[in-house]
Amino acid sequence: MNSDALKMTSQIIASHSVGATVQVVLDRVFAQIKNGKYPLDTRLPSERALAAELGVARNTVREALDVLAARKVINRRPGSGSFVTYQSEQDEDAPATAVAYDTSPLDHLVVRGILEPEMVRLAVINMSPRDINDLEKLMSEIEAVRTDVADFIKCEENIYRKIAAGTRNPLLASCYNLAIESCRTSFRTALLRRHLTPKRILEYQQRYNALFNAIASRDVERAVEFIKLHLIEEQKLLLQNL
Repeated sequence: MNSDALKMTSQIIASHSVGATVQVVLDRVFAQIKNGKYPLDTRLPSERALAAELGVARNTVREALDVLAARKVINRRPGSGSFVTYQSEQDEDAPATAVAYDTSPLDHLVVRGILEPEMVRLAVINMSPRDINDLEKLMSEIEAVRTDVADFIKCEENIYRKIAAGTRNPLLASCYNLAIESCRTSFRTALLRRHLTPKRILEYQQRYNALFNAIASRDVERAVEFIKLHLIEEQKLLLQNL
């Protein structure tokens, strides 16, 4: 299976319409398959064992395994168990991709809480006038979104990438790109697809506009405080749906 096929399989699993907790189980089990913990033809642990390992109900595990079976990632054999039929291609990006898939939603928020305040602080200090002008254009793009969640998420990623690049720290920007990849593969994207109503989209747009104004006015303290408050709201949204 080539890299495009791997990405397609990942996207199919991530976008499958399931509950938030089921999506978490999907992400974790698929990550373990992709990173080689469960190679081709390996038998997965029992539903009971997986439920205990992941701290979820057994029926949640069963639903996640049903999705994996429907997507030809595993083969469920009555009386024998679930066996891996997906063969992960090993390439240069495999370790980073595995980390992204093996990151829980809470882990993702913790990393964002570490990276984003410093990222925003450095961006306020180091972004050039041209960078700020480009960021303003991205803000205009996200403000034009009304109901399309996919477009909104894409615009949101572009904003964060521009801020990360504006730090003038390539290592920090690279770390944050991995955080974005983790966000794509974690259940946050699926969560947003269910909860990003037009009203919530407007709320997010107002938040990002406030962040831009702080960056454009070189107000480090206000920009950092904004991103911290935004992360608190993200945490509340996560906790409400676990």
